[in-house]
Amino acid sequence: MSGERTAFTVRRAVSPEDLKACFAVRTEVFVVEQSVPESIEYDAYDADAVHVLAVAPDGSPLGTGRLLHGRAVIGKTGGLQAGALGRLAVTAAARGLGVGAALVRAIEAEAAELGLRTVVLGAQTHALRFYERLGYEAYGPEFEEAGIPHRSMRRTLP
Repeated sequence: MSGERTAFTVRRAVSPEDLKACFAVRTEVFVVEQSVPESIEYDAYDADAVHVLAVAPDGSPLGTGRLLHGRAVIGKTGGLQAGALGRLAVTAAARGLGVGAALVRAIEAEAAELGLRTVVLGAQTHALRFYERLGYEAYGPEFEEAGIPHRSMRRTLP
C-alpha cells in the first residue's frame, strides 16, 4: 500500500442487496476467519436490527455492523435506554483504513436518532483498545461467546 487512505462511504443497509453484502462480510470475518459456527452467526435479531454497511467507491462491501434496539436489548442493558452494537466486522483488506470507527459512529448516530442514550456491546478482548479509543468503557467480568473471550462495554452518547 502506498499509505493513501481508501475512500469509502457508510450508509444504513436497507435494500436486499445491502443486507446480502452485510451478511457476506460477516460470513468472511466471523465464519471463515474466526470459525464462528454459521448456525449462531445469524439470528432472529437480524430481521429487526438496523444494519450499516461500508462500501468502497466501486460498491464492494468493506464492513458492517448492526444495532439492536427495543425488545432485542431488554435485559442486556440493566434497564438503560440503550441500543446494542454488534456484529461489527471489517474485511481483512479494509482493516486500518478507519472503516471500523466509521461504522461505530454510524451505529451511534442511528441509536441517537432512535432516542437511545447509551450504546452497549460485547467486545472481543483483542478489540478492547479499539473501542476504548472511541469512548467505550469495559465493565463486568470476561465471558466467552462462540469460543472467543469478550468483555461488556458501554458508552453514553453525547
